[in-house]
Amino acid sequence: MLSALREYFEDHPWRAVTSADVIGWGLFYLLFMFYAAAKNGEFLFIDFANLVIHEAGHPLFSYLGDGATVWGGTILQWFVPFALATYFVFQRQVTAFVFSLFFFFENWLYTATYMADARAQALPLVSIGGGDGDENMHDWYNIFSRLGVLNHDVQIAHFIRVCGWIGMLSCVAFLMWRYYQSQKAESLASVRTSFQ
Repeated sequence: MLSALREYFEDHPWRAVTSADVIGWGLFYLLFMFYAAAKNGEFLFIDFANLVIHEAGHPLFSYLGDGATVWGGTILQWFVPFALATYFVFQRQVTAFVFSLFFFFENWLYTATYMADARAQALPLVSIGGGDGDENMHDWYNIFSRLGVLNHDVQIAHFIRVCGWIGMLSCVAFLMWRYYQSQKAESLASVRTSFQ
């Protein structure tokens, strides 16, 4: 399996990253990260899309039981951009891969905000499942309570938030590295052409 993957990737190199790609996308990511840092854990505009996907995960996973229902929101919220990133790896489209993976890691910021609220429960909650109002509908209160780590909600959230930031910065670094590789390949090709 691994040898087949290696062979596939050798036969299908990444598409070139242009200067326009790096300038345009680099500026977009830079501005988005400044925006996210300024909001410092608050709800970001992209989180409206994340919320829709998150809420769809609860009924989707409800057929697997109560535990899966609670986890389903976060699972689907993380799975969608990760699945897109995986698809674009096989398509060898650098900018689409980086975009999808960047927003996979941005989801970690959103999740961290929700995790940090497990005990405080100050965030307004959205639920498409309803309920009679007696049960606690806060996903991370339920998850952390079941795992016995509720008293560590803020520390866990901080770790997830830091990982999200590292992931987003790594995505931008990968875009820059692929640009460098594209420029290097272009230079080698022009040198070869000049000697023919």
